Amino acid sequence: MVITIANQKGGVGKTTTAVNVSAALALMGKNTLLIDTDPQAHSTISIVNNPEQYEKSLYDVLTNSKINIDAITVDSTIPGLKVAISKISMAKLESSLLGEIDSHYRLRDVIEPIIKKYEYIFIDTPPTLGLITLNSLVSADYLIIPIQSSYLSLEGTDDLLETVTKVRKVANPNLKILGVLITLFDKRTNIAKDVLDRIKEVFGDKIFKTFISKSVKLEESPAYKESIFTYAADSIGSSQYKEIAKEIIKRGKK
Repeated sequence: MVITIANQKGGVGKTTTAVNVSAALALMGKNTLLIDTDPQAHSTISIVNNPEQYEKSLYDVLTNSKINIDAITVDSTIPGLKVAISKISMAKLESSLLGEIDSHYRLRDVIEPIIKKYEYIFIDTPPTLGLITLNSLVSADYLIIPIQSSYLSLEGTDDLLETVTKVRKVANPNLKILGVLITLFDKRTNIAKDVLDRIKEVFGDKIFKTFISKSVKLEESPAYKESIFTYAADSIGSSQYKEIAKEIIKRGKK
């Protein structure tokens, strides 16, 4: 199962979700791969020791057909979780593939040979709707949309949903929205409750039952190369991401 985590709005918890959901499933014994497509490489930096030691990254795989994805897939700090690493070179991808007829199929083509090796493949994306995110949507069975519970949370959502519709029509008719994940939720504030009502109007039962609360521990854990499950095992963030992982398993079986 290939799941892309996308929202062109920054700061909504894409990488936090990608790292901790994939970690949760790996710790449940699921063979899991996290593909980092973001030029900022935050997933890579968060859970890979000394990523600078690796010469090649996803950019090399997507621009050179002689290099397969296994060549840039490394162990993370989480048992059972592999990471296909990214580097700043991914920022050059769009210009490197300009004019290539298969430019939006590149990631799908490199994932296809290894799909059976993993129960779950997660794709972390940059905060744009450019070629990288397009590749990630074309490659996926499912999409998870993290949305922050803030006033401007739904800004740009129409653009993302329009892109999803176009991808379904042209390149990936099987793409489904697995769920919308409410992040950085503070139930004490009126604005969070008002925003939640607006999100429910748009997405209805697509919203995951579990929300991710604002958490200092979630922000701190990447600095220690850990997921929330080892950095703060008893925290609310740990229990919430465990529940999200269970919801993903359940929804993926439908």
